Amino acid sequence: MSSATAPSRSERDIGAAGRERRSGVTELTTRIAIIGGGLSGLYAASLLEEQGIKDYLVFEARDRFGGRIHSASASRSPASTVDAMPHALGRFDLGPAWYWPSVQPQLDRLIRELGLDRFPQYDAGDTVVEPGTGERPMRVLGYTSSPTAMRVVGSMAALTDALRRRANQTRLMSGRRVRTVRCQAEYLELDVEGGGGQAVTCRAERLLLAVPPRLAVASIDFVPALPEGLSRQWKDAATWMAPHAKYLALYDTPFWRERGLSGDARSGRGPLAEVHDASTPEGGAALFGFFGVPANARRGVEDDVLKSRCRAQLGRLFGAQAATPRFDIIKDWASDPYTATAEDQNGIAFHGAAPMARAEAGIWRDRLVGIASEWSPQFPGYVAGAVEAAILGLSAVLESATREAT
Repeated sequence: MSSATAPSRSERDIGAAGRERRSGVTELTTRIAIIGGGLSGLYAASLLEEQGIKDYLVFEARDRFGGRIHSASASRSPASTVDAMPHALGRFDLGPAWYWPSVQPQLDRLIRELGLDRFPQYDAGDTVVEPGTGERPMRVLGYTSSPTAMRVVGSMAALTDALRRRANQTRLMSGRRVRTVRCQAEYLELDVEGGGGQAVTCRAERLLLAVPPRLAVASIDFVPALPEGLSRQWKDAATWMAPHAKYLALYDTPFWRERGLSGDARSGRGPLAEVHDASTPEGGAALFGFFGVPANARRGVEDDVLKSRCRAQLGRLFGAQAATPRFDIIKDWASDPYTATAEDQNGIAFHGAAPMARAEAGIWRDRLVGIASEWSPQFPGYVAGAVEAAILGLSAVLESATREAT
């Protein structure tokens, strides 16, 4: 059905989600559409379920849910590959890993409500510092994180997995990339690229944007165009994790602890700028590091070359045993098209101020609201920010719907 064709039923009935086929196009209707199946999108779906609102659809471009929350698993089988491994030794975060309960109580309450266990980031022992001048690495007195950084047993993916299970599975659609959002007088129309190239059109009353603001304006065509000031703010909002890459190395034991080392390291030589203990309560021993090499400099360098240099660096920092992990993996978020844009390739990762989450006037007002972490007033870019932004955005959407109905 084209945008110029009048609907065959009252737009007030659009809340009864349905689907039909016509001219090879699958047509959907829903009360609330959510673009993005990461933490904020899944949490918004969970909140809708709690309020008895069953008429929603979540469109996720990736073939998995979780967004920037992503993990690798490990077993003791040497024949296993990290993506196929069972969870016997736990899961290891390739995206965000920590949160701070004392300053992020909203997220902590959610984790406890979902019945997830947590544990403190290991930081007992000395830190290793590697100058950039070619001098040998040196041990320095370590420090205890304050406030305490906590991790989730089963990785942060345990959080998104639990939220996904709370949602109606028929409302969650992976492998569905939204290309265009048209704002009509009575509804929004989404053009969705389906699996196998199948075309999908969805009509919705309201839209929650659960993708980073910069990615939204770069990958979705809004018709008519969003207000210039709003679009500029979204484009200028840096996406957390987008320029980052993480290296993870798995070992049989956390041998550095036996040597009185915390697993923390700082380096001016690289390629990793900082390293931390990533071991799990289930017995998985691991170190991970953030690359200090900019995204545009990493581009074109094979993973095997980067891994070799990371292994050599860990050998310098923690001894020869660290240079021979059982398995290692790199997750470069800058090369992920569902996270990073061209602007992120030369950017610096930082937690910036939150942009406006919605238009203050015009046709887009009260029709769409941004709920990804970058729209969080208190914690833009953090895991806790995704939770806060989802609560605020959903509240705004439901309040506007109530105003229209009265």
